[in-house]
Amino acid sequence: MKTSLISGFIALLVLGVTGKAALAADIPLSANDVHPLAVGASVPDGTLTTIEGKKASLKTLIGQKPSVIIFYRGGWCPFCNIQMGQLVKIEPQLEKLGYQVLAISPDQPGKLKESLDKHQINYTLLSDSRLKVTEKFGLAYHVSDAILAKMKGFGVDLDGATGNHLHLLPVPAAYVVDTQGVIHFVYYNADIKVRVNPDDLLKAARQFSE
Repeated sequence: MKTSLISGFIALLVLGVTGKAALAADIPLSANDVHPLAVGASVPDGTLTTIEGKKASLKTLIGQKPSVIIFYRGGWCPFCNIQMGQLVKIEPQLEKLGYQVLAISPDQPGKLKESLDKHQINYTLLSDSRLKVTEKFGLAYHVSDAILAKMKGFGVDLDGATGNHLHLLPVPAAYVVDTQGVIHFVYYNADIKVRVNPDDLLKAARQFSE
């Protein structure tokens, strides 16, 4: 009996170590270590959630019209809020070029609604609370305990925003893609304070508009 208990305990330890190793291998432990999809790659499919709580296929959405896809951290992020406002200003020009704007974050649908009302947004906000789609884009990373503590110090409840305890965030990024899912433009920066320049985004959209 003792031998069995010891063997079982050792097995659990091995599984625990293996699980941590797999976790580290699947999703980077730092924003500086992400490897986002590049120009020429195809957009992966995945299921997102709308503000109404309905499921939506990313492939289906981008198949409707050329898209500007934005990955942002959440409505609690001041730098994201600045970017959201910038997108509101250039969205009419993007629409004239035939584009739709899809903004994806880990926020729960209820939190998306708050952002929608706050910024008077007309473009589409989508929830990827478990960052499954974000991970496929190579943008997801683990938030360290030290950063989580700092966030809490600023009154940011990441668990409350996402509805889970995964402690994952995206590196902010912008993509311009066609209806076939081919990526024509990519911008990302591990520095959360730096976002794509709206003029550069418009320029890329004009260059690759269908």
